[in-house]
Amino acid sequence: MNVLKPHVSLNVSNIDASVAFYEKAFGVRATKRRPGYAKFDLASPSLNLTMQEAPRTGVNASHFGVQVASTEDVIEAKSRFEAAELRTFTEEDTACCYAVQDKVWIEDPDGNSWEVFVVKGEAAVMGSQPAVPSKSDAACCAPGCCVPSKQGDAAAR
Repeated sequence: MNVLKPHVSLNVSNIDASVAFYEKAFGVRATKRRPGYAKFDLASPSLNLTMQEAPRTGVNASHFGVQVASTEDVIEAKSRFEAAELRTFTEEDTACCYAVQDKVWIEDPDGNSWEVFVVKGEAAVMGSQPAVPSKSDAACCAPGCCVPSKQGDAAAR
């Protein structure tokens, strides 16, 4: 599997204050800004950090992930997870976090969601509420929260 970098998604109560903080902390501007959403795609440290504005719940981490180079890498991760008898949830051609992605999700014993994903292109939308109910009411992007892109097939979900 060709891993590009780790991914951390934070729920933040004030997107503007958080972006200002992380721009100062990393010394670079956000890579992507949309209403209620920001992304820092850092080379050093190698990190894909996203944040979305969400009500404060005491849980600030939305989910964790590993960005990979291709859909084949996502498929390889899914096969490995299933061989290890981990329950998976997949999304293909999903519009999430203003990007079209393929992904596979797993959940650790404490309920932390992990995704292995590839970014295939830009999307005009953040995502939507779960089409498939998930264990939590986490903000996008969490397992099942995103919508198929115009390139995707809703029936395939």
